[in-house]
Amino acid sequence: MNQIVLGIFNWYHKNARNLPWRATNDPYKIWLSEIILQQTQIIQGLNYYEKFLENFSSVNKLAKADEDQILKLWQGLGYYSRARNLHKAAKIVSTQYNGSFPTTYSEIIKLPGVGEYTASAIASFAFEQAYPVLDGNVFRFIARLYDIDLPIDEQKNRKVFMVLLNELMQNQQPSTFNNAMMEMGAIICKPQNPLCNVCPVQTFCEAYKNNTIAIRPVKNKKVKVSIRHLNFFFIEYNGGFYLEQRIGKGIWQNLFQLPLIETKSVIKTPDISEYLKALYNYNIKSVIEHHQSVRHLLTHQTIEAQFWRIKVDQKPLFANQNTVFTNLSNYKNFAVPKLIENYLLLL
Repeated sequence: MNQIVLGIFNWYHKNARNLPWRATNDPYKIWLSEIILQQTQIIQGLNYYEKFLENFSSVNKLAKADEDQILKLWQGLGYYSRARNLHKAAKIVSTQYNGSFPTTYSEIIKLPGVGEYTASAIASFAFEQAYPVLDGNVFRFIARLYDIDLPIDEQKNRKVFMVLLNELMQNQQPSTFNNAMMEMGAIICKPQNPLCNVCPVQTFCEAYKNNTIAIRPVKNKKVKVSIRHLNFFFIEYNGGFYLEQRIGKGIWQNLFQLPLIETKSVIKTPDISEYLKALYNYNIKSVIEHHQSVRHLLTHQTIEAQFWRIKVDQKPLFANQNTVFTNLSNYKNFAVPKLIENYLLLL
């Protein structure tokens, strides 16, 4: 066995975290964990993983669920397209594969929401097929191990890392290899303050020798962050308030939110009634109270949210037909973005 792989395997067998998806080769459970853990830390994703299995013990049960139910269970994880793709993929597996998860990489990668990394993870963890996984942890570990100065956010450089991983994986158990590589990146070769002094392959690490740990891996692209000004309205009427379902593409698709007006900049209290007239075609004759301002950070967007509280004695005429009337006792039946939930919890 390659000395690098031997060192990593010995360390992994002694130090691997006890995670439920590592104790199974059920492709459904592995797929579920991989989708949940995209853009999500394990400590947060674990609870969602267990919650989904409690509600949907099989891919067929997941396929038969209502999207609203899935979005509600997903609430708080963000990146809701993952949940919608999870549902779409479950329907495909249920109908086209009779509920049995596809067994080859070429079939798995065709499922909605499944890319190269996820397909490799399922193929290796469930079926012991020799497909290396290449996530952020593995990118970082390999970039430092071999002191690679190629930007990892350029697709053309991916093949350099894959060649090295395939060489290391040769004749090894794919599931153990991939788990060990990811665990090294997560626990030892961390982005900040890596534990080089206890690294099992420190003597082989080129970046450690060259004192380039801090500048590996290399990234070229900077994430462009847009700023959006969202004005949400808590409209009180007859003991309750209104939620509307977001339609179309974009963030929070199909989730429920407080009625919304998006503006190009911050708007002041004297101007808000004019916006409301335009949106609802209704002259709201009441006191409008600016209740809260919140900054909500997403990967590619900064949400500057203002919450307005309004009391009306007539039922508003909403332009959005997907509007529901609820109250503070029952709104939790609806899947809402974390930003909205945080506000409603204060009331």
